[in-house]
Amino acid sequence: MSKKVKTTPDAEVKEEETPKSKLRETLEFLAPIIIALIVAMILKYCIFANAVIPTGSMLNTIQKGDRVIASRLEYKFNEPERFDIAIFKYPDNEKELFVKRIIGLPGETVNIVDGTVYVTGTDGKTMQLRDDFVSPENKDSYNGTFVVPEDSYFVMGDNRDNSVDSRYWTTTNFVSRDKFVGKVMFRYYPFNTAGKLE
Repeated sequence: MSKKVKTTPDAEVKEEETPKSKLRETLEFLAPIIIALIVAMILKYCIFANAVIPTGSMLNTIQKGDRVIASRLEYKFNEPERFDIAIFKYPDNEKELFVKRIIGLPGETVNIVDGTVYVTGTDGKTMQLRDDFVSPENKDSYNGTFVVPEDSYFVMGDNRDNSVDSRYWTTTNFVSRDKFVGKVMFRYYPFNTAGKLE
């Protein structure tokens, strides 16, 4: 007849209180933090771009100090379009990011007469561009003609009277396709004016 082995209460308590290893505890603590950081980095560098507007060059569409979100994916899968508000590397100093509105597309001729913008397309047809996003007090009387190279874009600020844009740069007057960071989609701060931007 087999003998029953008795387990003492002390043995049971010792078994339940066996501590986790320090390494395991540390890994369990750090894992969610590391995963959150990786997700944040992917969102920041692959999907979204976050920018604070430092000047009034996009008044009255975007105010100085506004915070905006741009989609990095938009220009990965689609071509930039006229009137998009875009973030791009400033041609005269690529360490800086600028936010402007796309006006001229590749191959077009942009002709500005007393501040009014006309575009001649690759089909030879000329049209006057809408400028309802430019407030009357922000218009100017600039004159100039620009032929947009292939794979490049002509951009202007909505505050035409006070914007360092394609009209005034020294390195080049155009933004190369590969210098776009993303299309501005939303203003998220200040909260009272948050929403989609066009």
